[in-house]
Amino acid sequence: MESSHQSSTSIKNWAVDDRPREKLLLKGKESLSDSELLAILINTGSKNKSAVSLAKDVLELGKNNLNELGKLTIKDLMKIKGIGEAKAITLAAALELGRRRHASSFLNKPFVPSSYEAAEFLKTKLKDYAYEVFAVVYLNKANKVNDYSIISTGGITGTVADPRIILKKALEVQATSLVLCHNHPSGNLKPSKQDEELTAKIKEAARHLDIKIMDHLIVSEEGYFSFADEGLL
Repeated sequence: MESSHQSSTSIKNWAVDDRPREKLLLKGKESLSDSELLAILINTGSKNKSAVSLAKDVLELGKNNLNELGKLTIKDLMKIKGIGEAKAITLAAALELGRRRHASSFLNKPFVPSSYEAAEFLKTKLKDYAYEVFAVVYLNKANKVNDYSIISTGGITGTVADPRIILKKALEVQATSLVLCHNHPSGNLKPSKQDEELTAKIKEAARHLDIKIMDHLIVSEEGYFSFADEGLL
């Protein structure tokens, strides 16, 4: 009797699991809710829950917010009963692709010297880090983004974000100007004295190589702070 019950539960789940796929085919991907899209990635349900139900559990774990969901680790996702390692990896990979897609629109196009546009790109790149990250956008003579690199993680000091590493990379990719950036996971956008000293140190070192520091941006989910806009460069 027990195996028969399990079998019928599974068959019922198959029918429910197919509904988001059918809806996508009939009405298009835009018609699906976040949980329905996640259900397609999850693919099959567990013994007691359909993929749709599991997707709702996943979304709830991410506070019903895709940005928060993108911050979860594989282990976090696996805390949900019915989400094993394979399903967790699929979800993490899809969320990362979404983040990269959003960020890629900034790359390989003429750079408009707008702190807002640069900050939006960098917020997307750094928003999932729970710790401080220092990054640099490298621009060429045609004002196109040549490269984007995370220079250091875990803190912002002169020794961690080493100007020599930043400028060595600039020479390698033939960059003529740079946008410096770091995140403040706490949300506080006010630059510290260390931030100001580091910016001045990098600017002075870059000047000797005829490389311009266009801006230093501090980003968080609350917004951004631009050294250029505030007259600190």
